[in-house]
Amino acid sequence: MIDTIKNGCPHIKKTGSQKRKVPMKKRMLAAILSGIMVITGISACSGNAATSSENSSASTTTATTTTNTTKAETTAATTTTKAETTTTTVATTTTTTTATQNPEPAPAATKGDSVQFSQNLMPGWNLGNQLEANSGGTPSETTWGNPVITEKLIKQVKAQGFKSIRIPVSYLSKIGAGPNYTIDSKWLDRVQEVVDMCINNGLYAIINIHGDGYYSVKGGWLLCGESASEQKTIKAKYEKVWEQIAKRFKNYDDHLVFESMNEEYDGTYNNPNPEYYNNINAYNQIFVDTVRKAGGKNNNRYLLIPGWNTDINFTTGDCDTYTMEAKFVIPNDSRIMISVHYYTPWEFCGEEGYDTFYKWGDSVKKFVKRRQSETLVNRQFDKLYNAFIKNGYGVVIGEYGSIDRTHKDKSNTTYRAYFAEYVNYAAHQRNIVTVYWDNGYNGKHGFGLFDRTKCTVTQPEIIKGIINGAKATKAPAAPTE
Repeated sequence: MIDTIKNGCPHIKKTGSQKRKVPMKKRMLAAILSGIMVITGISACSGNAATSSENSSASTTTATTTTNTTKAETTAATTTTKAETTTTTVATTTTTTTATQNPEPAPAATKGDSVQFSQNLMPGWNLGNQLEANSGGTPSETTWGNPVITEKLIKQVKAQGFKSIRIPVSYLSKIGAGPNYTIDSKWLDRVQEVVDMCINNGLYAIINIHGDGYYSVKGGWLLCGESASEQKTIKAKYEKVWEQIAKRFKNYDDHLVFESMNEEYDGTYNNPNPEYYNNINAYNQIFVDTVRKAGGKNNNRYLLIPGWNTDINFTTGDCDTYTMEAKFVIPNDSRIMISVHYYTPWEFCGEEGYDTFYKWGDSVKKFVKRRQSETLVNRQFDKLYNAFIKNGYGVVIGEYGSIDRTHKDKSNTTYRAYFAEYVNYAAHQRNIVTVYWDNGYNGKHGFGLFDRTKCTVTQPEIIKGIINGAKATKAPAAPTE
């Protein structure tokens, strides 16, 4: 998470200051238009409704599908396949997916290795605003107000029932000049120390390249919207950076997952530019090829890749009434998982400009974004199931959550907990993994579940919702007004 305006990593600092500024009038207009489109059943797929290469042809599906699956086995499969350089393309659909709360189980044959493995990560938690934090393009784990990460905190997270920790990492100025692009060894040492805290305590860890792909971050360089001539340098640097990371961790087993990048896009909220999307696809291919060649246990490591801005519509290609020109291309590899984010509705989950919508649920009458609660969760998660889970690819919702609005109304915590529980329930029903976004801040507009200084729980209701939802066999009861 980096961006406080849309679906990416909201609440970058404790004060909620925004790294990418969008005029309030424009945001209000977008919100009004979004509401109109939801009410009329229209989705233009241009506003990240769900956050969410070489040209390849995609088949078009027209069937309306009602699906779901039982929970996959939690043991990781042992079969390995060496990565190939050929690619496959996600099919584009022009039909609205019919959502159900109790989808039918998928045939056993559709459960791929990465789907089975991914269940080990469920539920997960983000160590946000720490190793991706930076000041003027220089990463520092305390520069955004959080304390130094301690093993005591990691143990507290595990004690609450979380199975994995996503560790966002920025490199930025810690990368030296080309052609070697050497990463500061002390920074990699610190990343490794935090990874070890997680794995040594029986947790799975996910590390990525996080803030380097933002136009809004000083020193950002992994920029898909730059010219073709610039892309040659960007790709060479990207390969060198992942080569160093992969070699540093080459002896780590399946408890460490690599995620290629974070919310990669061109800095606008328009429909994806095909040329720029091809650059993202190329980055993912470079990532897979580089990790597989790095030796040790990297040949069998599970890898996590995002599509455009980790947006569900733009990643699945299912934009309801809009047909995408750009396509998400998945490298042909048996141990690939897909990364998306879910901050919908944004007015409830992350908008800090106003606190009008502090409740969540289709049955709620006031202070709620209509038709953007349980029904939308099911519709969007069905898209993920149909595009990926059913075809053997694990799916990780690497970020989701909602900010604290109890200063507006004390009942907000109840609705935040219900949101978290329902998202986890709906994900669990489809073998999708969730990783809650925690930025370490507790208070107005904070995402924090823990006090990182005292290493204590601050939001027991929300944590209970996450843990219960992640194993639930029936939908949780909605709060009553």
